Amino acid sequence: MWPFRASCPASPEEQVWIEQSLDWLVGEFGAEPLRRLPVLPERTFFPADYQADEASIAAVFDRVRARLGVPAERILLECEPDEVDPELLANVPLAHQSEGAAGHWSRRDGRTVIGIRIDQARQPVALVATLAHELAHERLLGEGRIDPDRTDGEPLTDLTAVFFGFGIFSANAAFEFRSSATGWRTSSLGYLTERAYGYALAYWSLLRGELRPAPWTRHLDTNPRTWLKQGLRYLSSRSG
Repeated sequence: MWPFRASCPASPEEQVWIEQSLDWLVGEFGAEPLRRLPVLPERTFFPADYQADEASIAAVFDRVRARLGVPAERILLECEPDEVDPELLANVPLAHQSEGAAGHWSRRDGRTVIGIRIDQARQPVALVATLAHELAHERLLGEGRIDPDRTDGEPLTDLTAVFFGFGIFSANAAFEFRSSATGWRTSSLGYLTERAYGYALAYWSLLRGELRPAPWTRHLDTNPRTWLKQGLRYLSSRSG
């Protein structure tokens, strides 16, 4: 048992939403994804000849696609310039589109198209997080599991990536603080906070039968790892 009772790191509203949403995902996709270890941000997940180019993006895309169970024949990957012309996107006939800063999911002429900015390849963790998010759109929107106008559709898509084992990538990409040629800068990706990712991973661990920090948690950045551990303490005390 944990030495003291911890509070939930998520707000009461976030806690209910995270738990109910992950329970819903189990109902939609079954428990089999929970029996697989999470994908780790290690070299073994990336092609040996990774060069941060279109070929590398395509290779990583195929690995993420397979993990999320999306058939290759129903989806098309498009690598886009670092800066996408908004007028170009506006003139493309789309049945539905969900677009973020780094990628977008769309239906075009009856087929799913996922667009990824080429510069994402320079940040492999963010690349995987973006691909997992867009492919999660395919499992939710492409398969008609949720309404396109659902207000929590984007955070639910992030949570779906967690459910299928990409939570480490998503949580670590949620907030980055790194040096550049012009000094230090921050960047964020996704729709959930580090705190929310921490509790989501804790509840996901509970669903997997892990009430203690597993070895894979060492791959998390400090903040989401801290919230994960607090979440596990809370869940352990609640269940005990």
